Amino acid sequence: MSYRGTMLGVALTLLPAFAWILDTSAQTYPIRPIRLIVASSPGSGVDTVGRIVGQRIGDVMGAQVFVDNRAGGGGSIGVQAVAKSAPDGYTLLMAAPSFTINASLMRPPPYDVVRDFAPVGRATTGQYIIVVHPSLPVTSVKELIALARSRPGQLNFGSGGNGNSTHLCAEYFKSLAKIDMMHVPYKGSGPAIVDLLAGQIHLMFANITAGLPQVKAGRLRALATSGDTRSHAAPNLPTVAESGIPGYVVTSWFGVMAPARTPQEIVGKLSGALHGAMRAKDLLEKLAGEGAEPAPTGPAEFGRLVASEVQTWAKVIKTAGLQ
Repeated sequence: MSYRGTMLGVALTLLPAFAWILDTSAQTYPIRPIRLIVASSPGSGVDTVGRIVGQRIGDVMGAQVFVDNRAGGGGSIGVQAVAKSAPDGYTLLMAAPSFTINASLMRPPPYDVVRDFAPVGRATTGQYIIVVHPSLPVTSVKELIALARSRPGQLNFGSGGNGNSTHLCAEYFKSLAKIDMMHVPYKGSGPAIVDLLAGQIHLMFANITAGLPQVKAGRLRALATSGDTRSHAAPNLPTVAESGIPGYVVTSWFGVMAPARTPQEIVGKLSGALHGAMRAKDLLEKLAGEGAEPAPTGPAEFGRLVASEVQTWAKVIKTAGLQ
């Protein structure tokens, strides 16, 4: 027998052993700390939620889950670190909307959301809120659209930066409403809110946590929220879809991803722990400060959400000519 034939025979002989090792690994998982990579700096919304969710998953699984902040590259550095990690369940990603946005915004795409990752599940969901300066003569989405059409290109909206989710929320709104408004990007949503309060810009699609307190204080006027149902935090506000833009649904979600080819048994254990963690009664209050609500899903449903958002943002980005 040739050397190649001998080695092939050895490999075939060892295959059952390798399969047994992988199966045993899945059965005993986890036996060491789990790293949850957050592609953002400490103190950000995804970081705060990631720490809460990670701790709760660890409690359910009886393992330590620690957050590893990998900021930079618009969020792509941390994401790529997970994509290149061993598919053993010990390196996970706390994914945010930028995960699906960057897949189309960056050229060339830094990763493939389907090829490079295995969905574990969505953990939380949240909404954005359309807020305007009180001097703007509108009290509803329909009035905003009518005003924008009467003054094409003259209304401006602020965002947390080019390609930021608060930017793309507005671009999506523009495309569906068929209006033209000027974008004013800021280095973060905080400075944008400050200028909106000062009347330097007309409106903003803000995270509900940042915008709603200013509405309650009478400093800004709210027109609508962005979800498919009304927000628990502002039940009297209609959704954008209710207000005359059918099909407009944008949520600020956070979820867990594993590297592609992670064994299904491990993904199943993580998904079960995520569901168990999100059922804690005290979690609603803890997450409310970040504008998030527990909304766990399984791997398949989360995968469909991610795939749908990639398609949505790809169209918005192309229409707006962003890169």
